[in-house]
Amino acid sequence: MFSGVALALGEVPLELIDRHGLGRRVYERGGEREVRFLLEDRERLLPVWLDGRLQLARWGNRRGESRSLPPTAWTWLATLEGGGWEEWEPVVIPATVGLDRGVWFRVREGVRGIAVRDERGVVTVYVVVEPSTHYYQVMTRSAWMPTLVGELI
Repeated sequence: MFSGVALALGEVPLELIDRHGLGRRVYERGGEREVRFLLEDRERLLPVWLDGRLQLARWGNRRGESRSLPPTAWTWLATLEGGGWEEWEPVVIPATVGLDRGVWFRVREGVRGIAVRDERGVVTVYVVVEPSTHYYQVMTRSAWMPTLVGELI
């Protein structure tokens, strides 16, 4: 299942890098520096466009973090279309590349997500996923893929 994004370092405001100590998440790929946000990170964060600005938000809900939110990192597109969430806001997760089962792939505009607030008001983001296309499934061996903005892999 989808487990990470990386964003070009130049696209992350210095204020966010300093405030959240993102220096430890900086890696180099093909001579370009990027900031990685991985599901396996101790502090699971995702960059999101929310309230007109780039912010970092908690990625999903680990057991014990919130009693009111499901303990997962994703939500299904069909669940959203069926009205399965209350009081959510669509967000875009900006990304240069995404990660699924060890395979990094290019992302043009971003990944769709939803932002919800837990019982303490903490913003939590869930990545929207849908059934994989044949190509995506062959590429990643994953039955589910992230819903991308303006493209289909």
